[in-house]
Amino acid sequence: MIAARRECQVTARLSGILNLQRCCLMGLTLEILGLVVFLGTHVFVTMRDRRAAVAAQIGEWPYRALFSLVSIIGIVLIAYGFAAYRAAGMIMIWYPPAWTRHIVVALMWPASIMIAAAYIPGNIKRVLKHPMLTGVKTWAFAHLCANGDLGGIILFGSVLAWAVYDRITLKRRKDPGAPPIPVGGAKNDIIAVVVGTIIYLALGFVFHPVVIGVPAFAAPALGH
Repeated sequence: MIAARRECQVTARLSGILNLQRCCLMGLTLEILGLVVFLGTHVFVTMRDRRAAVAAQIGEWPYRALFSLVSIIGIVLIAYGFAAYRAAGMIMIWYPPAWTRHIVVALMWPASIMIAAAYIPGNIKRVLKHPMLTGVKTWAFAHLCANGDLGGIILFGSVLAWAVYDRITLKRRKDPGAPPIPVGGAKNDIIAVVVGTIIYLALGFVFHPVVIGVPAFAAPALGH
């Protein structure tokens, strides 16, 4: 009787482990599918002739609406897949030292400011030329330093690779790729710093603990 009970307990544990592994792989699959959808649409934008042909065929605004819809679907798949993957236990490739989380905390502030400066252009935009891409690359690099799990490496590594690729293609494009935004001066820089700081604090105190489930400014924990 005792042996049979122990056998049942072992079987149940193995079944639970297998279910977690299935959920982990399923989440990872959804995350990768989302990355393919989201980054694929953004890579397509760099193919200016093909992009122009599709926009001419279906219309500029329908094209933008379709682009936005597909991008949102990609983001939802990434978020849902990554969350399911993390909840199932993750697949660790290496274990970053605890101090690497301070890299994320330190670099996310300028990254947030650079992203804000893309929409509030001033001297920051004038110097960086493409602050959005610089901010995204900073965000991805910082998180790569602090995440040693397979899903995190795929997510942040893919985004970093896309941002580098997109920056390279911008040098070769005949058109700017987006409507020009008038560039201001130091006043816009101050606004960008304020807005970027608000974004930084919102990400750290609200988004990270509530959505990701990992505190950004508290004691170090596995993953970021």
